[in-house]
Amino acid sequence: MKLNFLGAAREVTGSCFLVQAVNARFLVDCGMVQGGRAASARNQEDFRFDPASIDFVLLTHAHIDHSGLLPKLTRAGFHGPIYATPATADLLQVMLPDSAHIQESEAKRASRRLRGEAKPTPLYTLPDAHACLKQVRSVDYEREFAPRVGVRVRFRDAGHILGSAIVEVWVTEYGHPTKIVFSGDLGQPGRPILRDPTPIEDADILVIESTYGDRRHKDFSATEAQMIGIIEHTLFERGGNVIVPAFAVGRTQEVLYHLHRLASEGRLQQPTVYVDSPMAAQATRITREHLELFDEQARQLAGWHSRGENLPRLHFTASVKESKALNQIRSGAIIISASGMADAGRIRHHLRHNLPRRECSVVFPGFQAQGTLGRRLIDGASRVRIFGEEIPVRAAIYSVEGLSAHADQKALLDWARGFTRAPRQTFVVHGEPLAAQAFAQLLQQQLRWQVTVPEHGHALRWPDFLRTNDEPSAGS
Repeated sequence: MKLNFLGAAREVTGSCFLVQAVNARFLVDCGMVQGGRAASARNQEDFRFDPASIDFVLLTHAHIDHSGLLPKLTRAGFHGPIYATPATADLLQVMLPDSAHIQESEAKRASRRLRGEAKPTPLYTLPDAHACLKQVRSVDYEREFAPRVGVRVRFRDAGHILGSAIVEVWVTEYGHPTKIVFSGDLGQPGRPILRDPTPIEDADILVIESTYGDRRHKDFSATEAQMIGIIEHTLFERGGNVIVPAFAVGRTQEVLYHLHRLASEGRLQQPTVYVDSPMAAQATRITREHLELFDEQARQLAGWHSRGENLPRLHFTASVKESKALNQIRSGAIIISASGMADAGRIRHHLRHNLPRRECSVVFPGFQAQGTLGRRLIDGASRVRIFGEEIPVRAAIYSVEGLSAHADQKALLDWARGFTRAPRQTFVVHGEPLAAQAFAQLLQQQLRWQVTVPEHGHALRWPDFLRTNDEPSAGS
């Protein structure tokens, strides 16, 4: 059996792993790389395999850095099933067409800039997205299924976003089973809304994320206090707006949950909140349709929400006209909009109008990948380019990592401690180089595991890649 690391190796985005066994060739995830022009160029590259040769895809969750190249895969000749949890399947119905619309729009804008030259084609189109969605098959958590002879699969709750899954795969070759576990993105335990990540007892091979592998989140009570302080200082003392770049799926719903809860408890003055993302509105509707995946506190709050009790002034904008009207609001508004890394979408318009204003604040509730506008702002840029215009950064910029949907270093390590026996080999992925290396060293030093931080494109054959060295390897 061979394991190929085709994405999210020494980087956070672009999740894609190819497993080649005697009886099957399959992918775990097929996601977009995110973060600037280099990422766009990589997404345009041909796949490093023949898409028609892939038997099936196992999808950990709906975020575009895990699912965003699925329509391209279908367009290139993949005809097999795409297995996901029911909530993920529902979210894909919104996210992939939205992504296709973005690809088509960006291609049109590029064509206008390149008059007389060869016109760029979109990465994929709306018909490609709809064709891909016909291949999606939903499978419940905890239900074991066999997508191919010699392969068994089970999805376990990862607690990251609605429908996110840890993937357990048993591959049998020549009568010998090998168990591979892909953590996907793990959620932070003990947090409201979603359930904690499911503990896994054993694996021969573990592929584990490390987005926050080198740091810990703030205590959540400190995160709440930070949120309250930012909002009340900006809205009610300085007379500005709070701009929140948030992914339409996951972050937007959690930010709304916390604003609702804090207002319901009387700890936050009633804010006026605008969600400027049609996809976020649809994702919020889907979230309410899957209350069985919520914890008890979140289900109770959802009941208050449906009855209109203690509800903040909440508005969802639908049309472009409504979105543009928000730019006329000078104070008193929380504007939540996608994308979460501020590299695309309506959020760029709101940043363009509010970044130059000292009385405003920008709050990033999630991870910002290298090369993105969000990362440049977090890193202290004094000026940024938006729509070809140099924009001065005078607004206050905050990173509220305590709201991240990702497990921090301690939570990742605690989840790893749940294995009753050490995996024979562990691969640390989904992390920038320093974070991945730091977490790999922690696993080796504290748990005495065999750990590798693979490089992008590496193809490793089992069991040839078993190691006996004492330092986390850079790959094979």
